[in-house]
Amino acid sequence: MKLYEYQAKEIFKAAGIPVPHELLVDLNMASEDSSGAGFPASVFHSEGFAGIGFPCVIKAQVLQGGRGKAGLVKVAKSSEEAAGILTDYKGRGIEKITLCEFVEHVQELYLSVTVDPVSGKALIMGCAEGGVEIETLAETNPEAIIRETVDVRGKLSPFQARDTAFRLYEPAGKALAGLISKLYGIFRNKDAELVEINPLFITPDGSLVAGDGKLSIDDNSTFRQESYIPGQDYYDSDAEYESALEGIPYLQFDGDISLMCAGAGLTTTVYDLINYEGGSVANYLEFGGPNYRKAKRAMELCLKNDSKVILIVTFGTIARADVMAEGVVEAIKALNPDRPIVTCIRGTNEEGAVETLKAAGLEPIFDTEEAVKRAIELCRGAK
Repeated sequence: MKLYEYQAKEIFKAAGIPVPHELLVDLNMASEDSSGAGFPASVFHSEGFAGIGFPCVIKAQVLQGGRGKAGLVKVAKSSEEAAGILTDYKGRGIEKITLCEFVEHVQELYLSVTVDPVSGKALIMGCAEGGVEIETLAETNPEAIIRETVDVRGKLSPFQARDTAFRLYEPAGKALAGLISKLYGIFRNKDAELVEINPLFITPDGSLVAGDGKLSIDDNSTFRQESYIPGQDYYDSDAEYESALEGIPYLQFDGDISLMCAGAGLTTTVYDLINYEGGSVANYLEFGGPNYRKAKRAMELCLKNDSKVILIVTFGTIARADVMAEGVVEAIKALNPDRPIVTCIRGTNEEGAVETLKAAGLEPIFDTEEAVKRAIELCRGAK
């Protein structure tokens, strides 16, 4: 679960890591401001902006990397220039931005803590070339990256923090060691998969300021990190958000066939078969495991897509085929779907599933490839 930059910085600040002064602005609310100044001028009349001033950095709050390259991080030297940027962002569908203090600096560093997939340990990475993409640097100049692994069951030792800091940027070694310890503490306390500062500014007086921040929390830890349960704006669609609330795994795409499948392995096979046959997937919804009794809710979520067919492919062992078939029939009766339903429901008590589907006027298909071809034919308007 990725957090927005402003959320990461709030956590940095609470942990004692300096961040620039900034103001979070909801562009939709700013448009409805009652101050009389009108959008976007009303933004710069707010009390919160008084401590920022110009020049300022205007950052779109979106869950994507490469914002600078996408034109979503810009410096404004005047209110007129800033107004043009805000208008542009709003026109591009950006809802939230931050107005950030411009930090004078003499050096930019990169610093992160993540998980080393080989050792399973925490991996601290640093580089004296901040502001660049670490993946690119790892390919073009890997020796520039400082690495230190830490057993996640223990604490980061003062020696490790100091050694990493002085290797990374000796002039700020002592202060940097303290900041590394705080960043590692965030990594542990927030069950993070990644916590990153890029760039980490070194100011003319030697202070450290986190100019940008990323924080990604392990989805499996949300029961411990309830303050950061994602809201609706985190998801690509209403169906994806509602699925998350239901605890149903769901992936949003933009094709023609909505998938209700049991198991990631089977789903991957079905996805490949659809692709090979020239079709496209609208969404994947996990209909197996603990969700095999949720046919009505699963179909409701699939119907939120602008798809042409719902394809149901399952192979149940613990998840019984007859129960899934009964649920599908009941869902169809209750929802009266406006698109064809193709079923290939196999597994435990399959005979009962076949009887249930036939009694409801549905054609039981026993071969996955045949079911995929049938779904694609229906998408193309074949009879």
